[in-house]
Amino acid sequence: MSSLSLDLDPQDQNRAWNLSPEERAFLLNLAKDSIRYGLEHGRQMPLDTATCPAALQAPGASFVTLHCDGKLRGCIGNLMPARPLALDVVGNAYAAAFRDPRFPPLTASEFDALTIHISLLSPMEPLQFESEEELLAQLRPGTDGLVIEEPPRRSTFLPTVWESLPNPRDFLRHLKLKAGLPANYWSETLRALRYTVESIP
Repeated sequence: MSSLSLDLDPQDQNRAWNLSPEERAFLLNLAKDSIRYGLEHGRQMPLDTATCPAALQAPGASFVTLHCDGKLRGCIGNLMPARPLALDVVGNAYAAAFRDPRFPPLTASEFDALTIHISLLSPMEPLQFESEEELLAQLRPGTDGLVIEEPPRRSTFLPTVWESLPNPRDFLRHLKLKAGLPANYWSETLRALRYTVESIP
């Protein structure tokens, strides 16, 4: 999870991505190369972003999700842009493979069975609501990623989580639990923001 503030500045928010097939393939290869480099050298792969397509040099926020033999093997990302998109993907791929606290570091024997998925985040949209019912009514199952924030707690679900939690109420309750809050928690200071993703592949 990103540690960046979610105080939104229009100058700093993620752009809406619409990458070409070549740019998408470039990012996927970067993620794979980053993990391979980490296995071989034990550190993050250096990257000169000037060698990347111009669209990937723009600031962006991404999540990289890894599966091995169909099972989750790591997922790390950022909610807000803090570095060029290409570098964000390289860093998150390395972190997902070797620094996700839920899993041991990836081993070389797992590399060939690895499936890499990249999510590029759109700008965050703050949601306005006065009750949980009003918040639930605004959610778009299968489309929205959601961030909830009750300082100092904060958590997010990517849109792919709708596949296992298709009911908005269940989606929100599990997100509260992920943030360390009770499933039935409610407060007038609870903040929620939604976003969409461009998925690669």
